[in-house]
Amino acid sequence: MTKIKHAFDVEVFVSAKGEGKSKSEYANDQIVFSQGDEADSVFFLVEGRVKVSVVSQQGKEAIVAVLTKGDFFGEGCLTGQVRRLATVRTMEASTIHKLGKSTIVRMLRDEPDFCARFLLHVLRRNARVEADLVDHLFNSSEKRLARLLLLMARFGQEGTQQIVIPKFSQETLAEMVGTTRSRINVFMRKFDDLGFIDYDGGVRVMSSLLSVILND
Repeated sequence: MTKIKHAFDVEVFVSAKGEGKSKSEYANDQIVFSQGDEADSVFFLVEGRVKVSVVSQQGKEAIVAVLTKGDFFGEGCLTGQVRRLATVRTMEASTIHKLGKSTIVRMLRDEPDFCARFLLHVLRRNARVEADLVDHLFNSSEKRLARLLLLMARFGQEGTQQIVIPKFSQETLAEMVGTTRSRINVFMRKFDDLGFIDYDGGVRVMSSLLSVILND
């Protein structure tokens, strides 16, 4: 009889007890690690949402990513990074697994299914960075905001047409888009008036918001 091979569940695998693994519960607005901390582990986000930010030598802070359930972060330690280049802070109550550097190196070496999933994560992250660069170079701030909202709602990944994401301050959105809070306010009102988004406990993102990106 042919055995049925079940899809690899990275969450179950990461959650399994083992040396070099730990699980922590974080409250909203709690730091997971700070820029300049020792880079000695990789993290897996089981539940919740975190933001990744960097601070320049002049003290200016910029949010470079928002990560959600199923994302890894802190993988720079695997490439020789000694100190953290960014700060990771929760945006809501979150459950996070910490994997020591030697532990995840062993997992990548000995567990091909996990290695494949982790490699897919890295490739998707690189593609996202490239797309973000193109977005900032060539698109208007209105289109950048529309793209950000669609990405945060994981548009096209969940199989639904409307997804609610938690409310974000307009200051946070402005930092991520690279514009002012007042312009974010104008764009959000416009999207709401056109029926592209709806405030309902969070921000409900409609698939029609995609038209903002596609329209030249």
